[in-house]
Amino acid sequence: MAPAQPNKLAFLTQTAPASYVAGLGRGASGFTTRSDIGPAREGPSAEAIAEAQNRRGEEIEIDSEAFQDPDNETGLFAGMVYEADDEEADKIYEAVDAKMDERRKARREAREAVEAAKLRSERPKLQTQFADLKRGLSAVTDSEWENLPEVGNLTGKKRKKDLRERTYAVPDSIIAGDRDRGAMETVLDERQQQLGGFETPADGTLTNLVEIGQARDNLLSLKLDQISGSIAGTSTSIDPKGYLTDLNSVVLKTDAEIGDIKRARMLFDSLVKSNPKHAPGWIAAACVEEHAGRMVTARKVIKMGCEKCPTSEDVWLEAARLHNKDDAKVILANAVQHVSQSVKVWLTAAELEHELKAKKRVLRKALEHIPNSVVLWKQTISLESEPADALILLSRAVEVLPHSVELWLALARLETPERAKKVLNKARRAVPTSHEIWIAAGRLVEQEANTGDESKPTAERDRQLELVDNTIELGVKELRKHQVMLTRDQWLAEAEKCEVEGSPRTCEAIVKATVAMDVEEEDRESTWVGDVEAALSRDRIGTARAILAYALRMFPDKRPLWRRAAELEKAHGTKETLEAILAQAVKYCPQAEVLWLMYAKEKWVSGDVPGAREVLEQAFVANPESEQIWLAAVKLEAENGEWDVARELLARARKVADTERIWMKSAVFERQRQNLPQALETVNTALRKFPVFAKLHMIKGQILTDAGDIPGAREAYAAGVKACPTSVSLWVLASRLEEQDGKAIKARALLEKARLKNPKDEVLWAESVYVEERAGATTQANAVLNRGLQECPTSGLLHSLSIWTYPKPARKSRAVDALKKTRDDPRVICAVACVFWQDGAYEKARTWFGRATGADPDFGDSWAVWWKFEDKKGTREYRDVVTAKCVAAEPHHGPLWQTVAKDVANVGKSTAQVLELVAQKVKEVV
Repeated sequence: MAPAQPNKLAFLTQTAPASYVAGLGRGASGFTTRSDIGPAREGPSAEAIAEAQNRRGEEIEIDSEAFQDPDNETGLFAGMVYEADDEEADKIYEAVDAKMDERRKARREAREAVEAAKLRSERPKLQTQFADLKRGLSAVTDSEWENLPEVGNLTGKKRKKDLRERTYAVPDSIIAGDRDRGAMETVLDERQQQLGGFETPADGTLTNLVEIGQARDNLLSLKLDQISGSIAGTSTSIDPKGYLTDLNSVVLKTDAEIGDIKRARMLFDSLVKSNPKHAPGWIAAACVEEHAGRMVTARKVIKMGCEKCPTSEDVWLEAARLHNKDDAKVILANAVQHVSQSVKVWLTAAELEHELKAKKRVLRKALEHIPNSVVLWKQTISLESEPADALILLSRAVEVLPHSVELWLALARLETPERAKKVLNKARRAVPTSHEIWIAAGRLVEQEANTGDESKPTAERDRQLELVDNTIELGVKELRKHQVMLTRDQWLAEAEKCEVEGSPRTCEAIVKATVAMDVEEEDRESTWVGDVEAALSRDRIGTARAILAYALRMFPDKRPLWRRAAELEKAHGTKETLEAILAQAVKYCPQAEVLWLMYAKEKWVSGDVPGAREVLEQAFVANPESEQIWLAAVKLEAENGEWDVARELLARARKVADTERIWMKSAVFERQRQNLPQALETVNTALRKFPVFAKLHMIKGQILTDAGDIPGAREAYAAGVKACPTSVSLWVLASRLEEQDGKAIKARALLEKARLKNPKDEVLWAESVYVEERAGATTQANAVLNRGLQECPTSGLLHSLSIWTYPKPARKSRAVDALKKTRDDPRVICAVACVFWQDGAYEKARTWFGRATGADPDFGDSWAVWWKFEDKKGTREYRDVVTAKCVAAEPHHGPLWQTVAKDVANVGKSTAQVLELVAQKVKEVV
């Protein structure tokens, strides 16, 4: 028996849903009647709604804005006075809230940690799931990587076959055509037999070649008219040889552009008809025609503009531009009759003349109409080749234009010094508000003092140069009387301008007179130092020197100012100026040890050893217990071979100063002289005085190592790391001692212990990598390096090592990541330079070596690698340049540099010699 079919129309007898609207689904609901919404009646009240919610067990929602003040949305009491008791109540409530929050803090943090751990365990990140696999990729070799199969070869589902491997059946028509390709046709068809085979079968029409030629001529003449540069009735300006090139340069306009031109033409036609006196309208209408290539029409339009607007200089200038030079001359001749006061028209007319006499004639005619134009006078004077003629014109110009500062200054430059003074005095009286005249007067005085007789005494020359200061100072006062107030920046800009133009004393005078303007007393030093740095950034050495001299006159006891002045003279001055600055510095700051040392070093470097000794003796008087001065004196004597004097100085220093550095230098001195027993005795005595000075433990271990006492050295290092567990160098030396003794396992253990004592130290991680590399365990070295990068993600040393662990194609991208993470560390930059060296990009490598040494000039290893690069791939000149720069920088740091420089065998060698020795220890890159 078949099952009963459900009744599809049963829904008609059911009650419609509450939100049902008939016809809404098919878009048939267009309006609503009263019968649809029922009679108009008031809805349930708020009490009825609340009662219904209570019966259903719903919570009544309280409107937070129900009790707000309509005029003040922030609260009813916001407008009241906030008194002390209100503040005290607020503090009490805040204290209670803080206390309650603190009580729940531990439980809340523990709960959040548990929830976070649970979430990470339930839904771990993809990065976490594949972290171990990603670390394992570091051990994949190049051959294993190349043998990995391609993903597309592992699936056969919906694989696309190569269309080139398909075969098709060749049609018979192609085979037949290929067969008949080389066959000879020996039979004529029916038409060929009737016509004899010599007439071309056609439809009977004939080609009229004459009409084609005429059409070509018409087109050619049209092109000629378009590019012609002449007016009707005159000869053309077409270059016959370049005609084809001109045709190629004709721009073909699109339909849209042609439509735009037509609309613009109609617009401007309407404009000039409605307002014919509007000059810009005529100019724009002519430009439209010019843009459309209708030069004849453009000239006609601008000619009408000249007739309608004869007093507009712009219309006349536009008309001259649209015509050739001969016609432009005629147009401008008519223009000066209507606008004789237009400077632009006269200048344009002068430019159209080819001969110098004609130009002068036009400009002098212009001066008759416009005698008060500075531009015309300057242009006329510039055309004169004889100074006497220019002098006559300038004399007349300043009579006509007494307020033109430029003309007065030009006249003063052409006069003799004596007459120039008179000219400038007249200019000062005529224009009392011009600072340029006062500066020119100061430069004139300086020039007269410097260009006099060479036999002139120095005192007289100095007296004349003092007049420059007086002139500028008087000028500043006079300008203030006339309410001319230039700012400090404007005066300093004028000083820099004088320096550039070869007037250093005037520059200095301007600085003296104005650098203290508008500067608060407590801000003077910092402001002037900023001015010095700004001047140096613009390469204005004289201005910076003058500002520093004035600052030192105001603050003679400021050591940083004297040191900055000495550095400035060392970089840009001479030996005499540097020594003069340092002599003044130690005179005003006798307690500044750095200045004494700089002074003595400059004497020593220049070869004046007795002068250096004299400076140090004066320094001893001013600073009897200065450790640095004692050590400088010892170094001076030791460098000059006075070993006994140096030993005596060290003995006196140990009694007078008695510092750990002096004891350390004493032990180092004896070690360098190969007096190991005395050195060991000295260091033992020093350790009893200073047991926590790490360098004493290092020196003791090195002395015992030199003596061959490995167990003693081991005990010395062990005592050192126990007394100074934070000294990384001690741990490294202890590890290298064990490695030297053939105990690599113990070296690893020491470094592990050192990393526990000094976590996140890049030197210890790098030394661990070196230990593994020297042991031949490359895989273990890479693993240690990866761990180190996790501990020290911004370490430049570790990133520079990691670049070389990648294959050659991936090193550049790895170098980019390293630069971003280390913020341009010099060791990473040097590694990038080595990558370019290896790739054969020698110019790029040289540039990056320069960046590395510029980032940290004190890092000697970068200089050594650069020197080796120039020695292998550069020239001798480049290598000498690197040596000179390194000697000027005097580097002191770097693992290789310190190892070589502090070697006993290299004592007394210069920076250039140490550089070459360090370069020999650098590994070959290529």
